[in-house]
Parts: sequence; structure tokens; C-alpha cells
Amino acid sequence: MNKSRIPVAQKDVLSLLLDDHKRAKQLFKDFESAKDSATKEEIAHTVCTELQIHTELEEQHFYPFLRQQDPETFGDLLDEAKVEHASAKSLIKQILAMKPDDDLYDATVTVLGEYVSHHVKEEEEELFPQVISKKIELRELLDPMMALKEQMQERLQPATV
Repeated sequence: MNKSRIPVAQKDVLSLLLDDHKRAKQLFKDFESAKDSATKEEIAHTVCTELQIHTELEEQHFYPFLRQQDPETFGDLLDEAKVEHASAKSLIKQILAMKPDDDLYDATVTVLGEYVSHHVKEEEEELFPQVISKKIELRELLDPMMALKEQMQERLQPATV
């Protein structure tokens, strides 16, 4: 994909989402290689928090905007994404209620990683290229998405003692 031909605001919104995808992939890799339960728990909680923020950005701003722009092109992909988000949210809720020494903790985090990997692949290989090819102008999404991200980061960060 030739980024020089992508409008700046579009690139910024897609870059925001792509950066989240890269970060989640890295956190899941870090979880796999972590040796002690405290590190695993910290990584799992971090990825869960970041995924909660990411899914809200997409559900509140990105997906409704795309559906409004071209329901025929984006409808099926957005419906699948919504179902994938629901599955991920269920796993996130389970993980946040568990401890690293619980049965199935590692398996639950691993399955979440597999769901996220599948979801990311569909967005990056199907959804985003369609946004670019249709020249969907995303400028109006950037500020509200950034504001929501900052608000959620503040709200979801654990309190330091």
C-alpha cells in the first residue's frame, strides 16, 4: 500500500488503529515468553486494557462512520467485527477475573490472542484497503478517537499507591 497517496487524516486514523494492532501482537508474544506468573498477569492486564480501549474506538467511531459512508461495502465486514469484538470482550472479562495460577489462564489469554490475530488480519487485509481504495475521508474521526482514547486510558489505568 502506497502511503504517500493516502490523505493525511486517513493515514492518521488508520495509523492509530495499526499501532494498536502492533502493540497487541507484541504483548501476546511477550506473554508467551514470560516465565513468572506476576509478569504474565501484568502483560495480560495490559493487553486487556488496551484491547478494551481499541474496541471502543472502533465501535463508537470508526465502524459506525464506515457503515454510514457505504453500508453495502462495509456492512458484512463490520457485522463480523462486532461479533469478534463480543467474543474478545467475553474473554477479556474472564481473564480480568482470573489469576495466573488458575486453570486455563494461559489458554484463555492464548485464545484471546488468536481471536485478536484473526480480527487484525481481516481489518488490515480487507477493511483498511477498502477504506483506502474508496478514498473515505476520516478527518472528522481523528479528534474524537484521540479524545476517547485518552479518556479511557485515564479511567482504566490502575491506581498507583
